[in-house]
Amino acid sequence: MDFNLTPAQEALKREFEEFFSELEKSAPPNHTAKIDYCYEHEDAWAFHREVGRKLGRKGWLSLPWPKEYGGKGLGQIEQLIFQEIRAYHRIPGFDPGPVVAAAGVLERGTEEQKKKWLPLIASGETTWCEGWSEPNSGSDLASITATTGYEDGNDWVINGQKVWTTGAHRCSHMILLARTDPKAPKHQGITYFLTPIKDMPGIEVRPILRMYRGHSFNEVFFDNFRIPKENIIGEVHKGWYVLMAGMDFERTGVAFVAETRRDFDELIEFVRENGFDGRSPAEAAVVRHRLAQCLIELETWRQWAYYVAWLQSKGEHVPGESSAVKRFGSELMVKVSQVGLETLGLYGPLKEGSKWARLQGRFEYACQHDLGMTIAGGTTEVQKNIIAWMELGLPRK
Repeated sequence: MDFNLTPAQEALKREFEEFFSELEKSAPPNHTAKIDYCYEHEDAWAFHREVGRKLGRKGWLSLPWPKEYGGKGLGQIEQLIFQEIRAYHRIPGFDPGPVVAAAGVLERGTEEQKKKWLPLIASGETTWCEGWSEPNSGSDLASITATTGYEDGNDWVINGQKVWTTGAHRCSHMILLARTDPKAPKHQGITYFLTPIKDMPGIEVRPILRMYRGHSFNEVFFDNFRIPKENIIGEVHKGWYVLMAGMDFERTGVAFVAETRRDFDELIEFVRENGFDGRSPAEAAVVRHRLAQCLIELETWRQWAYYVAWLQSKGEHVPGESSAVKRFGSELMVKVSQVGLETLGLYGPLKEGSKWARLQGRFEYACQHDLGMTIAGGTTEVQKNIIAWMELGLPRK
């Protein structure tokens, strides 16, 4: 792989940098690119919606889409550059719609569906959540049985429950998986729907509070919730294969790389310029070594994400590599947040809003938030299983 950017990519990178650095000046206090935070705070949500519309007007929510469907016709590397710079400046405005929902439509949708859904997603006017996990089906997502659907005239009628649905209380639309053939093998018999959910009859959203009392997760209950047949993407009972179209790129996680690196850079700046009781934390060799190790691993994560995107830009299907970079990155987020908290000493556990908090309490928040990243998008154990099966050719049992 050639890690050098082309002149056109360098120019695009400068354009992104100029735009997002300027946008950061108007962001609310303690803003973040983490979508969970946007769901938890009114000012952050308003900023997220404002940014999403701006990105839509610039055509940046659809950078890698074909031009005939409103995209820029660019590649995965350009998309990665966009995500990296956006997240480093802690700018939100991006949810599963432009990647996961759009990938399913582009790969398996009809021409009519492409004309219907892609402009909506590209505009930034819609917001998207993922109706996937269920009370007994999370890591083994293909085993879903709690949300079922049956055909009734021109609609499918959905009943059941989803859980851990991030942003369902805020979002206008959902990517929904439902069991539509209970007799089929688990990877079959699933249908993939795109549907509006805001203020719709037959749906109830209940909050699940995180350990720090933030509300980004939800339970979602369906009671004869009707979805038109035309909202099925791909074939009935074959939704699992539609879902897979968008998952590999989601797992590269370059936005998480970038925001974690921003937190780390600010920690280093703080350590250089501040001390406790007249001493800098960096005077301790153990602190210097831990910070150096974090830098090594952060740069490894970044280069790995670029490598996966480069493989995808060549048309390769890389589930093993995607799972490896996801596992490595999510566990590194936990490590960096813990190192940051401990480096700040007794100031580390202080929350955002405390007059004594350092770095706006970001590492206190990250320590609680980032544990969930080892579960979201597929647990560490699931990623290891995929690597064993897909890369090493080992048996599933």
